[in-house]
Amino acid sequence: MPQAARSISPQQGGDRPFRLKRRPEERVRLLGETMDLVRAEEVFHFVSGRLARGESSVVANHNLHSLYLIRQNARVRAFFQTADLVEVDSTPLLLWARVIGNASRQFHRCTYLDWRDLFWARAQAENWRVFFVGGEPGVAERAREKILSDWPGVTLETHHGFFDARASSPENAAVVETINAFKPDILLVGMGMPRQEIWVLENHAAVLGPCVHFTVGGAFDYEAGVQKAAPRWMGQMGVEWLFRLMADPRRLFSRYCVEPWFLVGPALSDLRRTFWARSVRPAKTDTARSVQG
Repeated sequence: MPQAARSISPQQGGDRPFRLKRRPEERVRLLGETMDLVRAEEVFHFVSGRLARGESSVVANHNLHSLYLIRQNARVRAFFQTADLVEVDSTPLLLWARVIGNASRQFHRCTYLDWRDLFWARAQAENWRVFFVGGEPGVAERAREKILSDWPGVTLETHHGFFDARASSPENAAVVETINAFKPDILLVGMGMPRQEIWVLENHAAVLGPCVHFTVGGAFDYEAGVQKAAPRWMGQMGVEWLFRLMADPRRLFSRYCVEPWFLVGPALSDLRRTFWARSVRPAKTDTARSVQG
């Protein structure tokens, strides 16, 4: 049984109640893949617990793009099988979970831009050492300056993502050595899908722990002002994709207008499973009553 919910203090970056232990039914299958219905507070409670126990872990995130990639790339699938926690970084996915009856309470997506302040407040309060790898040369440094201006007590170092990321390459070995010399508690990997997932899959065991690995896409591009983030209300309404598509149609047209069609089959499977589950429940109830009678 879950323990009672508690609140974390505002100094830790939030004041909403959250569960110390989550219910088993909040690990769900949507569109054929497994993911966790969690709020940001629960993610960082999980992270804090792992670090306190001296355990490394991988936190992944699913959106419609990753659900497409996982069907195209075996290493992406292996990465998600490795992950200890899989956030849902997609408002449409959360809405779909409610449609098919897989969401027992209201959730918001988990993505860096939404849990930014909560994360850095926890990092400052708990003295987490954070390392970011990704972005073009110079971008991560600009992002670091912005973050430290907001959270001056944070310990943060960075390395750009423009290196030979093959696990066997000397450049990659040097990056891993730099990370290990820093001894991070949190490693944020922002190389874009699927490069960041493949890099974590191939290198997370080489990063000396305990360390929690996050894939965060273009998070530091937004921090540095290289990319403009959509207004938060667009993310809450599930239309941030439209803002991004209008900003970069050539690169993102296939992702937002073609790839979702590959998920029609899994969506129909979800609907069939939901219909079947709902149709057999009354039969079980009627059978139970007849036996009692």
